[in-house]
Amino acid sequence: MNYFPRALSHIVIAVVMPLLVSPLAVSAATVRKVKPRTSVQAPVKASDAIIALPLTPVVPSGQRLCSARTPAGLGYTMLRPGSGAKPTQNDVSLVNYIGYLATTGAVFDQGMRSPLPVNGVIPGFSQGLQMLARSGVARFCIPAAMGYGSQASGPIPANSDLVFQVELVDFKTAAEVETMNSPQTTASPTQQGVTPQP
Repeated sequence: MNYFPRALSHIVIAVVMPLLVSPLAVSAATVRKVKPRTSVQAPVKASDAIIALPLTPVVPSGQRLCSARTPAGLGYTMLRPGSGAKPTQNDVSLVNYIGYLATTGAVFDQGMRSPLPVNGVIPGFSQGLQMLARSGVARFCIPAAMGYGSQASGPIPANSDLVFQVELVDFKTAAEVETMNSPQTTASPTQQGVTPQP
């Protein structure tokens, strides 16, 4: 039931609508000019310092921690849940990732759209991949025992706890990968049961 009288609503529309449509009159006295702020900056001087290669950024300490742990000891924080199925041990994943040392945050590896077999990576990374669905992003805190253990590997010192931020872009089964990698053979029309046309 409408308690707002129809005549009153017409009056409100007649009075308010012109105010909304027409620009407001502004007197010069109400306009205040604002000067843009300029900050005084010291001139930048060229540096002769050599940048050490490879360029290795450092990840802040808050992004080296995980909020949960699996029974096997893998730490993880789900940063963005994915949807759908998750890869298994025999699948090949397509991932965006960055790997860094838990103690210092020094980045040792990163990749975009990298194909990685789930069972062909360190155990902690493999277990983490199987927790992700497509488009999911997680941080995995991998203890040394689930990583490279007591052996050094490139820029990774022995007995290093590792952290990876991983996005699962996609994954394929081994059969799908094999089909994609096999050469496509085209059968002749007679082999397909089709009579050739002149």
